[in-house]
Amino acid sequence: MFDSRHIKTFHAVVTAGSYSAAARALGYTQPAITQQMKALERAVGTPLFTRVGRGMRLTEAGEALARHAEVILDSLTAAQRQMSSLTRLRAGRVRVCAFPSAGATLIPEALARLAADHPGVRVELQEGEPPDSLRRLVRGECDITLAFTYPGLHEQVPDELVEIPLFEDQLTVLLPIGHPLARRRAVKLADLAEERWIAGCLRCRTNFLHECAEQGFAPDIAFTTDDNLVVQSLVAEGLGVAMMPGLVLSFLRHDKITGRALDPACRRQVSAYVLREHLRIPATALVLDELKAVAARRVGC
Repeated sequence: MFDSRHIKTFHAVVTAGSYSAAARALGYTQPAITQQMKALERAVGTPLFTRVGRGMRLTEAGEALARHAEVILDSLTAAQRQMSSLTRLRAGRVRVCAFPSAGATLIPEALARLAADHPGVRVELQEGEPPDSLRRLVRGECDITLAFTYPGLHEQVPDELVEIPLFEDQLTVLLPIGHPLARRRAVKLADLAEERWIAGCLRCRTNFLHECAEQGFAPDIAFTTDDNLVVQSLVAEGLGVAMMPGLVLSFLRHDKITGRALDPACRRQVSAYVLREHLRIPATALVLDELKAVAARRVGC
């Protein structure tokens, strides 16, 4: 294994033509140059220079190493520049996997803030629902995952992940305009036990069934779809009622539906997840900071 300092000194000797000239160029003593060249020759396993009168000449091994030395030093310089850019946040790549409603709300706001102050940091977006999005993070397919959990489901987070809570997202009951319960400020889930329901993604549907069971009834689920616009359109046409997170309603709301709070309130926890060791990566930490700043304005969404 070559020492990069020795390669730099070797290149200076070749360029300057002698140990003494290289010592002056580098600000070293000549004995220091001699010791470094001896150490490099031991690492190579063969002499690099041979004496010719008062001068010196490269051996065949020395000529071969000289051809590589400049390339090696250029590569090291380029690597140092890139590391400096990454640590000083002039560059970097962060892969973020988010569920759709977070991708439509938190992500654009956070990226706009990021682009204003750190235009060299590149964020690549992926879409995924938990728990699959968490498995992608464990497999190294993304750097940050935005996911949600429901308190009543007692879901376990993989040990190698760090959870960073962002905010609690309140669930709302969607009713068609003119529904008798639309006159109330809040409704109990049990008051809707006889309604037909439109259910969402698997995790949301599992929580919905759990909440209904807690209220003592099994809901009549007429339709299931992951598409929030389809859910709202079905409700608007009077084909059922639905539960939907406030985060979705903050950017998408059909004009023929109305939303009412649940009594008691039902919420989901929206969090960012990251591998523990990635918290020390500057670009990843920066994106997390921007997500936290945006989420702080959405408490009780």
